[in-house]
Amino acid sequence: QVQLVESGGGLVQPGGSLRLSCAASGFTFSSYAMRWYRQAPGKERALVARIGGTGGSTNYADSVKGRFAISRDNAKNTVYLQMNDLKPEDTAVYYCYVDIGVVATIAYWGQGTQVTVSS
Repeated sequence: QVQLVESGGGLVQPGGSLRLSCAASGFTFSSYAMRWYRQAPGKERALVARIGGTGGSTNYADSVKGRFAISRDNAKNTVYLQMNDLKPEDTAVYYCYVDIGVVATIAYWGQGTQVTVSS
């Protein structure tokens, strides 16, 4: 079965960095785009970044452009989110996401990892 397991969250001071990882299993990893979402308290879940199956195309939310970088290692079935110059407004639970299928797709989410940016 499909599994997405995030790690790397924690408490960091403003201006600091974290790298999140999402280990995937149960599907042909390199065939699918991967996404990172985040959900802050009292807010809806929002897309942060997306990466194509080969890693050649990436997209970012305007709020993180120039600070975050999404990447993937298809040999390790892992997608990463490097977060630099973190701000208090980046505080959220970060989720890994994939949707799988051709005609009908099924969405899969990881359990989430908490990122807290505070002094």
